[in-house]
Amino acid sequence: MKENIAVFGGGCFWCTEAIFSRLKGVHQVVPGYCGGHVENPRYEEVKAEKTGHIEVIKITFDPTVISYGELLEVFFNTHDPTTVNRQGEDVGSQYASVIFAQNEEQAQLAVEVKDKIQTEFEAPIVTKILPAETFWTAEEYHHRYFEQHPNQAYCSLVIAQKVQKFMQKYADKLK
Repeated sequence: MKENIAVFGGGCFWCTEAIFSRLKGVHQVVPGYCGGHVENPRYEEVKAEKTGHIEVIKITFDPTVISYGELLEVFFNTHDPTTVNRQGEDVGSQYASVIFAQNEEQAQLAVEVKDKIQTEFEAPIVTKILPAETFWTAEEYHHRYFEQHPNQAYCSLVIAQKVQKFMQKYADKLK
């Protein structure tokens, strides 16, 4: 089995992990940080915007089951790619909408999908498409956060609604 990597930032990594981990063909989703200037960033530093990092997820997937293009479609449709450094009430540069393309093929496809999907949005898509950078795995307590804390306020009020909407739209792609 051939596995590929995708790295996306679409706001809080608790939300994006909860969504992408439910897709067929996705083997692993790891929350982390990318794009900053500090080695081994920690959550509190990233949250305080001291490192330049963005909250991202690293997705390991089987391209024979789900394509990178399909992942991009889910990505653009499960967060607001038209807001700069913001997703809902989460505000700050660590919540930027970004794709860290792992190679030229991913970069090209990201541009194509972004351009194609733009017609579905009234405002311009502001998602950055950047070359791959070092991925720093987030602290263990962030992993599978939604599954481990379903009754926590942010999980029950914000993430649960996003996941429910996603599951309805992409029922045919769920594990």
